This record gives sequence, C-alpha cells and structure tokens, in this order.
Amino acid sequence: MALRTIPIRRAGNRHNLFMGGDRELVMFAGLLAFALIFNAQEVRATVIGLLLWFGALFATRLMAKSDPQLRFVYLRHRKYKPYYAPRSTPFRLNTGSQGRQYK
Repeated sequence: MALRTIPIRRAGNRHNLFMGGDRELVMFAGLLAFALIFNAQEVRATVIGLLLWFGALFATRLMAKSDPQLRFVYLRHRKYKPYYAPRSTPFRLNTGSQGRQYK
C-alpha cells in the first residue's frame, strides 16, 4: 500500500508581507517617515521623509524577494556568540563528571 500524499497549497502557507516587504519593517519605516514629516512640518523634512519611506520600501522588497524570512534569520544570527572556543574534538577524553552531566 502506497503512502498517501497531501498537497500543501500556497494560499494556506504564505509569508506575512505588507506592500511586498516584511510587515513590521515596512510599517516601522512608514511610522518613522510619518513622524519626521509631521513633526518638522517643513518642505525639506517632507522630501527627506518621502525618500526615507521609498528607500526603506525598496530595501524591504529586495529583502523579501531574496528571502521572506530574512529578518528572523538576522535576529537569530545576532543572538549567537561572537566566538566559540575550539574545545571539543572526537579525540577528547572526558572525565566522569563531564559524562554524567549529559545523562
């Protein structure tokens, strides 16, 4: 008897994107641009805010195109230690207390 296969449809398994980019990054960039424009209330601040918005939207779309989960990958990468000491090898002789530690 052959195994039954169940197809996974794309509609039920989509990434959480907004305007083509990561949802949280796009909305945070929009919030920053909005705050800059309406707090400064100058033409120069409006131009800079719009450039910031469209630049961030372009960057987040590129990120989502290469990997929709890129933000989570980056955040996990930041949690890693900067240096791992080279201690364990297949030839290391562990003491009795080290062996009991993992049981």
